[in-house]
Amino acid sequence: MWSRAQLKGRAKATFKRNYWKCILISLLLTLIAGGSGAASGNISSATGSLHGSDNQAGSSYDYDSSYDSDDGSLRDFEAGLEEGFKDIIIVNDGSDEEHMAPFKEVAAHSECTILTHEVNKGKGRGLKTAFEFCLENRKDIDGVVTVDGDNQHRAKDIKKCSETMVSTGNVVLGVRDFTGDDVPARSKFGNNMTSGVFKVLCRLNISDTQTGLRAIPYKYLETFDKVEGERFEYETNMLLAFKKYNIGFQEESIETVYIEDNSSSHFNPVKDSIKIYKVIFKYLFKSTGMKYVGSSIASWAIDNIIFNVLEFVLIGLTVSLRIFISTAAARVLSSVFNFSLNRNAVFKSQSGLKQTVVRYYILWFCQLACSYALVYIATKLLALSIVLSGIAKIIIDLALFFVSYQIQKRWVFK
Repeated sequence: MWSRAQLKGRAKATFKRNYWKCILISLLLTLIAGGSGAASGNISSATGSLHGSDNQAGSSYDYDSSYDSDDGSLRDFEAGLEEGFKDIIIVNDGSDEEHMAPFKEVAAHSECTILTHEVNKGKGRGLKTAFEFCLENRKDIDGVVTVDGDNQHRAKDIKKCSETMVSTGNVVLGVRDFTGDDVPARSKFGNNMTSGVFKVLCRLNISDTQTGLRAIPYKYLETFDKVEGERFEYETNMLLAFKKYNIGFQEESIETVYIEDNSSSHFNPVKDSIKIYKVIFKYLFKSTGMKYVGSSIASWAIDNIIFNVLEFVLIGLTVSLRIFISTAAARVLSSVFNFSLNRNAVFKSQSGLKQTVVRYYILWFCQLACSYALVYIATKLLALSIVLSGIAKIIIDLALFFVSYQIQKRWVFK
């Protein structure tokens, strides 16, 4: 048998070395409040009720002065207890025996329920497993709060979001401040880009699209359980569900925490960003959008065909002149094709020909200029290598592709 001290020592070492192999996908702090509980400061749980205001006064938790990344998650768990949470659900997403010590330690607490996947199934499935457990076993609760397992969320912020949820009946997003110097460049760039896409294309004003701190009323759990996605892309689908199902939401500012430059995160900037934008792409292009995609692919194919044909026909010219003529002719002819197809088949515009031609080519030029400027700025500011610069161009052009769709739909061919 291990003593508590031995267990804690092993837990510290485990979390420091390989915490995310445990894949503590989501800490669900389940809240139950009766009637006017939020107004009076009462927080209830599946095991009973306590007075949050009294408890909070007697057990404040100061992360700023005492936070230790070696056992941060265990202290997050203990802080949650001190803040008054009495029903904490932890999802173990396929951890092996070597990394079970932290789970064994928290399992000793009666307030904790551990749900286990035999194999790794991803963050989305972890959240759904917890939601389904609550739907089946916690039918009298007001809602849940999801918390990432990477030590980025403070107990005081978890409580703040939960109380706002109870008092308003809305989904509450705990949003971080990305303007600080201590925010990793990849996190700042990725979130700002995705937030911009959400605002411009999806008409959802969300300042932190990657936050895992989300307070969700019970009435929405079944809806979110049916949302598509098993891994990181699931949380993006949850945000898009706000608009699809007319779900009320609001934001609460929380402390911004990054431990060791966010090195523990399993988020892959390239692979998972592609998945996220794929979700947005699918959302945007269900009807007219799919025709727009087809039009763009056809125009791209024509551009390349014309270029290669002219390269062969003009073989007698100098290389520079041949490439210039081939490129210019291919771009002009493919743009004419794209304009005609979009005007007549995709958007079926009734506007005058002259007006739509002028607007189309204004957009065409601006899109070209923005692509160059944004890639240049990203490369310089983030000191990107040639490979990463190429990846940045793909992401930027994809975002501009979304923007172009909306502008063509709402201005060029309206």
